[in-house]
Amino acid sequence: MRGKNFKIRLLIGAAIAIFFVLKRCSQREENQYTGRMQTISMSADKEIAIGIQNAPQMAQQHGGLHPDTKLQALVDNVGNKLVNSSVARETPYEYEFHLLSDPRTINAFALPGGQIFITYALMEKLQNEDQLAGVLGHEIGHVLGRHSAERIAESEYWQGLATAGSVGADMGGLVGGIGQQKLLTNGRDDELESDELGVKFMIRAGYNPEEMIGVMKILKDAAGPNRVPEFKSTHPDPDNRIEKIQEAIEKYRGL
Repeated sequence: MRGKNFKIRLLIGAAIAIFFVLKRCSQREENQYTGRMQTISMSADKEIAIGIQNAPQMAQQHGGLHPDTKLQALVDNVGNKLVNSSVARETPYEYEFHLLSDPRTINAFALPGGQIFITYALMEKLQNEDQLAGVLGHEIGHVLGRHSAERIAESEYWQGLATAGSVGADMGGLVGGIGQQKLLTNGRDDELESDELGVKFMIRAGYNPEEMIGVMKILKDAAGPNRVPEFKSTHPDPDNRIEKIQEAIEKYRGL
């Protein structure tokens, strides 16, 4: 009897695995804005809804929105200029730019669907408008590249295979809430693609793309001498990013 139950569980597990493999294949699509093939399990409308839903909580975690309306207007103007002069304006995403009050965390990030944030701690480190364009262009690249949506779909796939390997586990875990970690943790390839897109957006909008290298130096200095080695990090080393940014500048300089 025990052997029979094992065979049944094995068959069920195999069926679950096949289901998720076929599902993943059916979710493969070409990103019309980047040309890259991705696994995507949600519509653009769903991405927008997720971003809007999570934006207030993200802002609250960083001290809320910064009260300086002139600085916020600058962030809006630069962000909208980048969007309106590039392929980003052709996307269905609703780009909104937020300056956060956080005076300590040197960071910028994007939620799916177009919600983009920069902390005051990073803003005050920037030396000119071009560097601000580099930061925001990079974050627009994450949205247009659909990196969060891709990460969520891949996570669902691997969770499905894990369930197949341990039949009888709680299937509710596959349809649970989307945590912040999935929304904000980009991989090395995501960062490099966003850097390249950011360079392209900067050139299109009339900004000096060389200033993105200055942003990388700011991030490198902020990390300090004890920064995590690249092989242990989800982000590329700033020096490697600078090299790729320089390649992108040469690639798109004629735009």
